[in-house]
Amino acid sequence: MASHTVTVGFDLDMTLIDSRPGIKAAFEELSARTGTFVDAELAITRLGPPLEQELAHWFPDERIPEISDLYRGLYPEYAIGPTPALPGAREAIEAVRRAGGRSVVVTAKHEPNAKLHLSHLGIVPDAVVGWLWAEAKAEALREYGATVYVGDHTGDIRGARVADALSVAVPTGPCGAEELRQAGADVVLEDLTAFPAWLECHLDGESTGS
Repeated sequence: MASHTVTVGFDLDMTLIDSRPGIKAAFEELSARTGTFVDAELAITRLGPPLEQELAHWFPDERIPEISDLYRGLYPEYAIGPTPALPGAREAIEAVRRAGGRSVVVTAKHEPNAKLHLSHLGIVPDAVVGWLWAEAKAEALREYGATVYVGDHTGDIRGARVADALSVAVPTGPCGAEELRQAGADVVLEDLTAFPAWLECHLDGESTGS
């Protein structure tokens, strides 16, 4: 591989981790605690945006700050254990390290809970930045000098574009491959298992993807 350094950003939910089982469990406990029905099965089909957007479907606006705090407090107990890494996640982070680069996870998730997921799964990026969604992700991508951002959602593509980073998309979340392409992804990989080979080609100046 050519001797280059690179900083690669990664989204978390449905890019590095399959957070659906954990989030479902957390929403079910939230529903039990509040006595308010939350369709957890529906909620996990639209992961990506900030928690508050999902809670707005189930709770009045004036309760969302309170309910958000409750959910985030429940999250470590109910959501961390059931959540697995997605195929290729650890290998993708390691591929960046082998290339002499840095990896930064940039996510809309509550940052302490994002760090708990990564620690639990033994995924070790160089930095983790939470509380950023869509175009706002560009703040962290620019701060860390990321030239590539990997995500599963059209919001991730928008963040990459604002940061002038190459958008690499994986259809492992709520958005299909064609939707990601139409949203402007520069590269669409089947999943992260394809990322190490793509990165090697990219750093050698041979941009590949579909």
